[in-house]
Amino acid sequence: MAPMTATPSASVPNPTRNTKKYDPKRPHITEEPITRDNWYKHVNWLNVTLIVGLPLYGLIAALWTPLRLKTAVWAIAYYFMTGLGITAGYHRLWAHTSYSASLPLKIFLAAVGGGAVQGSIRWWARDHRAHHRYTDTDKDPYSVRKGLLYSHIGWMIMKQNPKRIGRTDISDLNDDPVVILQHRHYIKTVIFMGMVFPCLVTGLGWGDWMGGFIYAGILRIFFVQQATFCVNSLAHWLGEQPFDDRNSPRDHIITAFVTLGEGYHNFHHEFPSDYRNAIEWHQYDPTKWAIWMWKQLGLAYDLKQFKQNEIEKGRLQQLQKKLDQKRQVLDWGIPLEQLPIISFEDYQAETKKGRALVAVAGVIHDVSDFIKDHPGGKALISSGIGKDATAIFNGGVYNHSNAAHNLLSTMRVGVIRGGCEVEIWKRAQRESKDISFVSDTAGQKIIRAGLQVTRISEPVASADAA
Repeated sequence: MAPMTATPSASVPNPTRNTKKYDPKRPHITEEPITRDNWYKHVNWLNVTLIVGLPLYGLIAALWTPLRLKTAVWAIAYYFMTGLGITAGYHRLWAHTSYSASLPLKIFLAAVGGGAVQGSIRWWARDHRAHHRYTDTDKDPYSVRKGLLYSHIGWMIMKQNPKRIGRTDISDLNDDPVVILQHRHYIKTVIFMGMVFPCLVTGLGWGDWMGGFIYAGILRIFFVQQATFCVNSLAHWLGEQPFDDRNSPRDHIITAFVTLGEGYHNFHHEFPSDYRNAIEWHQYDPTKWAIWMWKQLGLAYDLKQFKQNEIEKGRLQQLQKKLDQKRQVLDWGIPLEQLPIISFEDYQAETKKGRALVAVAGVIHDVSDFIKDHPGGKALISSGIGKDATAIFNGGVYNHSNAAHNLLSTMRVGVIRGGCEVEIWKRAQRESKDISFVSDTAGQKIIRAGLQVTRISEPVASADAA
């Protein structure tokens, strides 16, 4: 028999030590690729149980648990209460400090927020601040760039590496006694507010203990969780971006209805400390209405709003950006500075060779392909070939429309030499002199209606077309 050897004390696990506690010096499981042998280690099984397993049980149990009207009404009411615990409490009060709340309101929001079973205030607000600070980056805990499903639920059911989540300041949360109390007693809060309390209401109220457990408890938690998850996913995927399109947040009424008003997410990411998500009278934001009502009751105060001037500036800048993007795909004609300078004699000589060239305000246009389509007929447009048709085009015969000037710009082929304004303008461009024009964000000159180079300031009263 082989002699027994003593086991080194270092290899004996300490039963009092929590071996599952995060150790920053130890490689995290997410740093290893997912394989058939270790995939289960990447899964957060506690969250899978709470987010997937428990709702599945509730759905199955609902098949033999009748839904009574009173229980349904209570489940919906408690859904809104716990939903407001997240939107008005966790989100707008603690994550963004967009308003201040009295102690009774804080306690209420911390309690019903715990009933939504989405983590403690401290944990939830810390991740949400990281989401805002590092939106759409690898440090964003639920970045939609990693996939719509990941941003919705994947980040919850798969383990995350704490080292990869962006840092944020939560010193204010650590100084809030309500936040710390809820964090320390979070499990108790979840059990009581998430499951026990709704059952007590239905059981003591009308004897429906099982209905309260299934509908006001399990299934209500599921729907509240999914509504919040939609803010992380749907609000970054569906809708418009009226204030900024550099990142993914979007505004959409469907998301707003699902999330108690959190669906105007593009506005929210631009103005996060505003207690409102919806700023128009017709937009759905019950969270905003609740906060306003609490203010009237003396429970909330210091409601923060961004100045309307700043909001409108952001909206206007985004509109300008979209206009610039549309402008870039349109044909505005060859820029004047790229056109060749041609003498009037050479211009006339070209027309004698058969080219249908018309000069308007010093710019030569080739109208060969347009003569047959001219609304005023071939004769009228042909009368200007080889001539200075500025007067004809600007009211001498007909004061052409804005659309006509725009169309004419696409036919440019040259600029008349001779000291005309167009050539002076072109020379000033070469010398980088300050002249009156505006460029868009891409550097393309903006041509305003009525300010086309072919339009003169005052229409000519009359002119001989011949």
